[in-house]
Amino acid sequence: MSHGFDYDLIIIGAGVGGHGAALHAVNCGLKTAIIEAADMGGTCVNRGCIPSKALLAASGRVRELRNAHHLNALGIQVEQVSFERQAIADHANNLVLKIRDDMTNSLKRLGVDVITGWGKLAGAQKVSVSTSAGERTLTAQDVMLSPGSVPFVPPGVQLDGKTVFTSDDGLKLDWLPSWVAVIGSGYIGLEFTDIYTALGCEITLIEALDQLMPGFDPDIAKMAQRILITPRDIETKVGMIAKKVTPGSPVVIELADAKTKEVVEVLEVDACLVATGRIPATDNLGLDAVGIQPDRRGFITVNDQMQVLLEGQPVPHLWAIGDATGKMMLAHAASAQGVVAVENMCGRSRQVDYRSIPAAAFTHPEVSFVGMTEPAAKELGKAEGFTVSVSRSYFKGNSKAIAEGETDGLAKVIYREDTGEVLGAHIIGLHAADLIQEAANAIAQRRSVHELAF
Repeated sequence: MSHGFDYDLIIIGAGVGGHGAALHAVNCGLKTAIIEAADMGGTCVNRGCIPSKALLAASGRVRELRNAHHLNALGIQVEQVSFERQAIADHANNLVLKIRDDMTNSLKRLGVDVITGWGKLAGAQKVSVSTSAGERTLTAQDVMLSPGSVPFVPPGVQLDGKTVFTSDDGLKLDWLPSWVAVIGSGYIGLEFTDIYTALGCEITLIEALDQLMPGFDPDIAKMAQRILITPRDIETKVGMIAKKVTPGSPVVIELADAKTKEVVEVLEVDACLVATGRIPATDNLGLDAVGIQPDRRGFITVNDQMQVLLEGQPVPHLWAIGDATGKMMLAHAASAQGVVAVENMCGRSRQVDYRSIPAAAFTHPEVSFVGMTEPAAKELGKAEGFTVSVSRSYFKGNSKAIAEGETDGLAKVIYREDTGEVLGAHIIGLHAADLIQEAANAIAQRRSVHELAF
């Protein structure tokens, strides 16, 4: 313990990243406090990964049981399948409450001081906390910022939380609109589209860029369109922006051409989900107290050791992790960053290897990836003077997939032709989120595709 300070480490923000960092800090012998103004678990536990997985699990089961053609092929007949919307919503909410309590208890059990209030920097190695009892200042050898992110709402979009809403409100599943417009075809938009269509809603999917799922590898996006979009009750509007969205009954959406910004169509739907990405929650963090300015997008600039940078140089004893760094907006990436920051604090040099962190969309079937897309790998190859090769394998040739009657799918491996080093892997199909881990381990060890094959 550092003498003269209240704590060795104060963490601002108790999302999955801050929680993981606190657990690791205690394991390393640091006297630790964590400050949270809202709910333990942050976005992931309360408004993100956890409730969405619960809704996807329940709605996916409904989809499966209603797919008479698939069940008949396996020799199974299921009579009328029904569900209760409120019971599915309760399943998600109960899971949130359980995991939130488990996280709080794990911290308290290990002796982490959990402080409820708004924490912000008050100078070097100082944090002020506003609680219901008033304001106080705490000192620490090291301070870690883990404020997370909030949904981005484009200009012209008016929210009412009921008919026009972000994922924060959508996960409550208060009602099932007959016709939902989903703005954005990234992970959040795809997962909600999967939930809503399984429960009988009609979808209009709006994407500003000229192709659906622009963040995914092109081969995966193409197959996803064939498996996840075309056979379902989904209409797509590509190269369009929702210039103006007005809540009500109906919701009125003015669609404009993404290039010309001219209104080309007006939609009237029952509800609209805004899934246009997330932005860092870096307001009122006291960054100015230590002379820090977020970048033009609002992110806190850090190096690979997770130290906060000021004019390119690390600020002593100040660290930042998670969505607010803009590195990789995934809960498990935040956890990895938190552990790495604590390791560096303790004098053990470590960096985050972003290329080996996998990600998944828990649609039915799942989509997963780790490392680079083919276009990104080719760009790197061009810059560094190597050729990129690709190997594709289809689920229709996989005996287990055939046995399950789930032969739609593709696994794609991207690698350097000269050394065979695996640069990326992308899977769409049954159990994609489980299967990706083998490729993630290979990339973490910078293995060749030949070693992976053996």
